[in-house]
Amino acid sequence: MTTIYLTTKIKASKQIVFDASRNIDIHQQSASPSKEKAIAGVTSSLINLNETVTWRGKHFGLYLTHKSRITAMNFYDYFVDEMEEGKFKSFKHEHFFEEENNHTIMKDLLQYETPFGIFGKLFDILLLQKHLTNFLLERNKVLKAVSEKFV
Repeated sequence: MTTIYLTTKIKASKQIVFDASRNIDIHQQSASPSKEKAIAGVTSSLINLNETVTWRGKHFGLYLTHKSRITAMNFYDYFVDEMEEGKFKSFKHEHFFEEENNHTIMKDLLQYETPFGIFGKLFDILLLQKHLTNFLLERNKVLKAVSEKFV
């Protein structure tokens, strides 16, 4: 299992950052380099507990789909999205939010497993982990910019 852990400091309230993080439209904006679009389930605005979204985007030259469900949510501290259908063996993304000195500390904990045994592990080491880290960093950059407009 691979783990990616990121921390982002945002000058906005926890509620604003929490809602921006589960906003489908903002996610599509941050994922524009991969042409990622919500094609089923919740396709715009805010996603909530037990709701699903199916994404279609171009990664590594291929159009891929990924269906996630929000499996846990504690307003405005925490939520989890987990893959229901997609190319991973498993995929769980936990989102944590804490307020500190008029800022929100947003933490991402992404854990996933690749299929295809040793070939999947090699692909992960050579390309996938860096790709997903950069994907999240871009997402967080957009979340920060959008959230800080409300201050």
